[in-house]
Amino acid sequence: MAVKNISVRRPRSKAVKKEKILKDKKTLPDKQPDAERKKSPRSWVIDVNMGYGHQRTAYPLRFLAPGEKVVSANDYDGIPDGDKIIWESSRKVYEFISRLKGVPVIGGFCFLTMDYLQKILSYYPKRDLSESNFSVDQVYRLLKGGWGRDLVSKLTKKHPGIPFITTFFNVAFMAEFFGYPGDIYCVICDADIARAWAPLNPYMTRIKYFAPNQRVVQRLESYGVNRSNIILTGYPLPVENIGGEKMEILKEDLRYRLLNLDPDGRYQENYKALVENHLGQLPRQSGRPLTIMFSVGGAGAQKEMGVEILKSLKEKIIFGSVKMILSVGVRESISEYFVEEIKKIGLENELERNIEIIFRRSVPEYFDGFNKALRETDILWTKPSELSFYSALGLPIIIAPPIGSQENFNQRWILKSGFGINQENPAYTSQWLFDWLSQGYLAEAAMQAFIEGEQLGALRINKEIEK
Repeated sequence: MAVKNISVRRPRSKAVKKEKILKDKKTLPDKQPDAERKKSPRSWVIDVNMGYGHQRTAYPLRFLAPGEKVVSANDYDGIPDGDKIIWESSRKVYEFISRLKGVPVIGGFCFLTMDYLQKILSYYPKRDLSESNFSVDQVYRLLKGGWGRDLVSKLTKKHPGIPFITTFFNVAFMAEFFGYPGDIYCVICDADIARAWAPLNPYMTRIKYFAPNQRVVQRLESYGVNRSNIILTGYPLPVENIGGEKMEILKEDLRYRLLNLDPDGRYQENYKALVENHLGQLPRQSGRPLTIMFSVGGAGAQKEMGVEILKSLKEKIIFGSVKMILSVGVRESISEYFVEEIKKIGLENELERNIEIIFRRSVPEYFDGFNKALRETDILWTKPSELSFYSALGLPIIIAPPIGSQENFNQRWILKSGFGINQENPAYTSQWLFDWLSQGYLAEAAMQAFIEGEQLGALRINKEIEK
């Protein structure tokens, strides 16, 4: 069954009016007119389309790129067959093993083997971790064989010398190895990182890193990267969800969100001064049901969990007290899977009303729909991927089980920061979730993330490029 693109319900009229005012004031960091920007490109922005993590990180920086087009290092016009094969092999292995993880014995063994190669070592005791490992050595063997030379050559010829910004470390290594003439930047999309992010000779590298938090700064230093090459910016969140430096759009959305996260007013009663100091007076009503977004990974992992949540919340969805958003990305098969399961549960009448599926044909369209839906989302339920940083939008995270060493460390960061809570059994969501809401736990996580999180990463990266 083909599933059509399902549009996101328009925001409240007040929010629409506010957004128009902000748009008129040019809240996006690029102040050049469109025609002028196309004449004088400011930087390359390069991702890889392997999962959504590196693409989602690049998307908020697209305004810096020629024609606002992000280049995918593994999927651009004219990519040599040899380079394509290397990229495709690694992508297929990752996606296959991610889906295989749930298979008893063999699935767990394959995943542990892959995870070992990208393992993040314990931070303590603090020590020198600059020596390269197997993963880094393998990448440089491929570079010596010419992997990435064509990409760097094409970008150099087209706009020589403009900054080179990438969200994937191997692409930064390519730029340095093949002598890209401009500044090279690598945007990091996790709360802690493995040795694989630093090059073979970290002390000599000219790659500059945009770090999302202080722990990543410290990690890079332990891997041998000079502190002068590390810039603490915060993760680049979508500017359309924030507004300008005063975060007008974000604050407006959070005012309404807090009402749904604190239905009994317990958090507001205890922290009224804090809330009003940061957000001003809250509105009387949110004007919408409690809205939960469940995000499915790029490989389709954990989609069965989404069905369990729907089953548990069935009565509340039918009654209209809960709306469920299923974010499935660009895989039509996953969208079709949910449509069929929704019919089996008996919730087909709620599609496009209290159940919404975010599926799009292209990744940019998907991110656009996802970001719009976030504005009326109260809770983000996701494995601890790069979406961990989206908690800074005042979105409490319900943490689904992590997949891999990288996500284990992201999970620890969320919990230590107080930005989210580990999920309980999805089959009993209708019980434990509303206990949490009654206690004000999720309202507390939302405010904690808003106050202590970093929202302005994209603006800070823009300022660095303007230097």
